[in-house]
Amino acid sequence: MFYQLGKQIQNQLSANTFLFCSYAIVAACSTYAFMYGFRKPVAVGLYQEVTWLGLSLKTLYLTAQILGYALSKFIGIKVISELKSHGRAKATLALVFFAWFALLGFAITPSPWNAVFMLLNGLPLGMVWGIVFSYLEGRRVTEILAAGLCTSFILASGIVKTVASILLLDYNVSEIWMPFVTASMFLPFLCASVWMLDQLPPPNQSDIEQRCKRVPMNKASRIELLKLLGFGITMLIFGYILLTILRDLRDSFAADVWQATGLSGAPGLFTLTELPIAIVVLIIIALLKLVKNNHTAMIINHFLIFLGFIITLLSSLAYEHSYIGPISWMILNGIGLYLAYVPFTTSLFDRLIATFNRPANVGFLTYLADSFGYLGTVGVMVYQSTSTHTINWNIFLRDLGILTGVTGGVLTLSSLAFFLYKERKTDKELHSLSVTKI
Repeated sequence: MFYQLGKQIQNQLSANTFLFCSYAIVAACSTYAFMYGFRKPVAVGLYQEVTWLGLSLKTLYLTAQILGYALSKFIGIKVISELKSHGRAKATLALVFFAWFALLGFAITPSPWNAVFMLLNGLPLGMVWGIVFSYLEGRRVTEILAAGLCTSFILASGIVKTVASILLLDYNVSEIWMPFVTASMFLPFLCASVWMLDQLPPPNQSDIEQRCKRVPMNKASRIELLKLLGFGITMLIFGYILLTILRDLRDSFAADVWQATGLSGAPGLFTLTELPIAIVVLIIIALLKLVKNNHTAMIINHFLIFLGFIITLLSSLAYEHSYIGPISWMILNGIGLYLAYVPFTTSLFDRLIATFNRPANVGFLTYLADSFGYLGTVGVMVYQSTSTHTINWNIFLRDLGILTGVTGGVLTLSSLAFFLYKERKTDKELHSLSVTKI
């Protein structure tokens, strides 16, 4: 029955672009959003009552989870870049169920030893994004699909933390059991959304002509791409490291920011502050679909990233000098952060591959950036955890926003200059080759 239903859905989606976009956005967005129910609940707990070797349990748990997530990204450089279309749904469910059982282990194991299960929880989840995006890349409507997908990691974190906060405050679920209970609530919905996602038809001939065919990459093709575009990619990755650190710390310690500013005890704040961010970024990224030329779209992506860094810088400076309050700062800071962050995980690498027309896939470049990005987060977490001073996350995130804005802006302009130079050089080489043949 499910097989026949799947065939009917594929036929309908192939015949109607609007229906395809709507269906794909719902399926991809819900899959990734429900995955957050397995990763983000632990960030809601304060875990202040016990320390281990002078390290707060919350810092220990989050560091362990992010370390697992970072390791997953390094593994994904090979696994996701070589990913084939067959068996993606089963792989996604296997990864999520592994993370779910890790949360059960976290709940029944005494602290601090249950931190091991936080590492095991993060280890499989880092590969879910690559699998989900593999269904969407290389299409004429990738920007629209990616814009829908990006709302999942902007809104989902706030929604999950709202649900987790309600479980803590209204239903008296303990901090230790809360992550497992939250994940259990999302599990059946995730299974349904994975099945929906797996019904998407592959890119058609028009998609391939406009965006170039996406193929699994072996070691040789990965090295070849890095030789061609390595400097520009490196500049982008350094900027992305700063964005990932800011995004993950902002996400993980939002509860601490609200507590420091006297706004704790309101679960709705987690969703309230993220909703306008999702709307603004969603509209901007979706509009890139109107840009047909891949060269132009690559340039626009760089300028969007640059603008995001500038907004992050100016909003943090305004907050430092008390021109805006904490809620306005979190919203503006989030808009800048995600305006810079989202193109990396959606349209930037897709357009970059199409511009240079090389056999590649977005998964390789995304996981290359993600692996170093999350490694940077782990480094900051370990550094602050060994500090003799108590971290004021309100001030720390503000100052990090200023540093990220300045440094990231310079790196982004440097990468754009390199890609434009490399494109002109490649065009000249191809022109010379064609003239020689004639």
